Amino acid sequence: MYGQIFCVFFALIGIPLNVVVLNKVGKYMLSIERKFCNFVEQKTNRKKCVRVFIHSLSFAILAVLYFVAPVLVFQHYEGWSYAEAVYYCFITLSTIGFGDYVADNNPDRYYPEWYGCIMGAWIFFGLAWLALLINHSIELLERFNGYLKEKREGMAALSQGSRQEMTQAPEESLK
Repeated sequence: MYGQIFCVFFALIGIPLNVVVLNKVGKYMLSIERKFCNFVEQKTNRKKCVRVFIHSLSFAILAVLYFVAPVLVFQHYEGWSYAEAVYYCFITLSTIGFGDYVADNNPDRYYPEWYGCIMGAWIFFGLAWLALLINHSIELLERFNGYLKEKREGMAALSQGSRQEMTQAPEESLK
């Protein structure tokens, strides 16, 4: 009973702290990507194309690193089917974690010594990558919202200008 109470209080501090750490690591990963984009932009003259290409390439590489490669590793070391391995990767990195599949926990299987460490790093950086995706998605939505706002304001100014011309035109014709 005391262990359960301790776990609750530990979670009250640990979960928010974990969210902050993962968010910071995700932002750091995004800043590395941005610095690389800026470097390539300085070497070329295609700003928009370079950013879109690098962000897309980064997403594809990290998706392979955090979803495709682990699926293959789990198939090999855990003996899971492809569907079970994909399910485990998604459930783990989305922090749902039902516990119906647990890697590195089958007493009938041999696991290399590095396996547990690699899994811990995969979970930590995979969660940070998801935080990066969330931060990046929020940034893209904010930019898109700003773009739409500019368009609306431009259209409003344009329609306001045409209204003024229409009201001034009859007055001038009367003179």
